[in-house]
Amino acid sequence: MAVEVQYRVVRNGIEKMTFTNKKEADAYDRLLDLAEHIETVLESAPVALDENDREALALFLAQNQAELSGPKKKPAKKADKADKAGDDAVKAVA
Repeated sequence: MAVEVQYRVVRNGIEKMTFTNKKEADAYDRLLDLAEHIETVLESAPVALDENDREALALFLAQNQAELSGPKKKPAKKADKADKAGDDAVKAVA
């Protein structure tokens, strides 16, 4: 017989998700905390949203929070780094 540890995320008496990893369960719990906060902010928004729409929008925004922080910068290409290193070497010699 195997022993399996499960972590349950429960909100308002309703089980939202079950995980086998505590780190993932904690991350999901934080996501739900953020969604709950966003929903509270949306209650005072200048648009009328029913409770279901507000809850769904809040969860969507929480799940996509990385995209809300702005466009991601592209990492410098290796060729650009090599060119810069070559330029620095030329300057050091001169």
